[in-house]
Amino acid sequence: MTSTRLPEHILARFDAVLDQVDARLRAGYPGPDGRAQPIHTVYVPADRITPSTPLDWGASAVTLLDRHRDLLSERDGTESLDAVRARLLGDPVQDLRIDFEDGYGFRDDAQEDAAATAAGEIIAGWASAGGPAGFGIRIKGLSGAERGRALRTLELVLEAMGGVPDGFVFTVPKIRAVEQVSALVALCDGFETGFGLREGTLRFELQIESPQAIVASDGTAPIARMLTAAERRCSALHFGTYDYTAACGIAATDQALDHPAADHAKAVMQVAAAQTGVWICDGSTQIVPDTEPENALLNHHRLVGQALRRGYYQGWDMHPGHLVTRWLATYDFFRQAVDVAVPRLLAYLDRRSGGVIDEPATAEALAATVLRAVHSGARTEDELRITAPELSPAVLRALVAREPIPHDPR
Repeated sequence: MTSTRLPEHILARFDAVLDQVDARLRAGYPGPDGRAQPIHTVYVPADRITPSTPLDWGASAVTLLDRHRDLLSERDGTESLDAVRARLLGDPVQDLRIDFEDGYGFRDDAQEDAAATAAGEIIAGWASAGGPAGFGIRIKGLSGAERGRALRTLELVLEAMGGVPDGFVFTVPKIRAVEQVSALVALCDGFETGFGLREGTLRFELQIESPQAIVASDGTAPIARMLTAAERRCSALHFGTYDYTAACGIAATDQALDHPAADHAKAVMQVAAAQTGVWICDGSTQIVPDTEPENALLNHHRLVGQALRRGYYQGWDMHPGHLVTRWLATYDFFRQAVDVAVPRLLAYLDRRSGGVIDEPATAEALAATVLRAVHSGARTEDELRITAPELSPAVLRALVAREPIPHDPR
């Protein structure tokens, strides 16, 4: 360190204060944790789920794609359609929640007990024999009337799984207060003790569908404090389109993913979760391609593309038809983004401007986009290796983490 005129005790105080700040920021904002975010979460009511549901949805989606191929090819081109069709036939669903809340409704306890046990067995089968990369359940809410049922369903699912497989998470709807998140942490601690699980095994998602989670009565933003209260157990924030907009007083005819009230809520979620490692998941649309399928397909494609441009890389899907336009819009977005990102990253590595002088933060974002494109399947590692061998996964990860570039990335 260079010499200074500062008295030694002042310098020591200066360092002590800022060392505490550094430690607090590192703990609260660790950045990405290495998980690959899925492009969607499919919600299926617990009374309609079967082991083959993901592939059944894929087959239905292929039928819809083939029926409307001419319409879709005008927007996305034949190459994207062929790639998406192959995806729908082989691996159509990346993440799935078996729904015990709004999509399932209220049943007698014997019915839900049986459905919870069956759900746990199905998830265990997916984990051992191949299924979605991510899976879990959405329990009922934490209000007094529903709390006991929510806890029993979760416990029965855990029992039926015979352990907690990688990729399992449970989603908690209608979160309104920080104290509810603290209670969830205690619940996870208790179940881990009761089932003999390793500490930190259980993780949850918070479903944000109440204005009180965005702005509290004292003017603060509870959602940021919720993430701290979660003690690293919260993996994602999911937006609830219709509960949220209804609570804001939006007329039913105008409730939509792109309503300004929804945009505001998601922007607050995005800022609160930034650099924490917690994912943001856009909400759902109730418009499905059963009637007027062409309008429904084009509308969903537009909504997904808009969400991607705004940095919401995941969203709900609630109908097999949504898979068609989810994958098409995702492939289209990331293929175009990679075509822009690769030359700029190569110029950055070579320290050439290429017409744009990028900073480390921009290189981080460009590299993250390429990694997302590869994970989604919009571009493959082989394609990237041919067009830009310098941009190996190791180099891209180093750029995202702002770490030194490895000399021999391969």
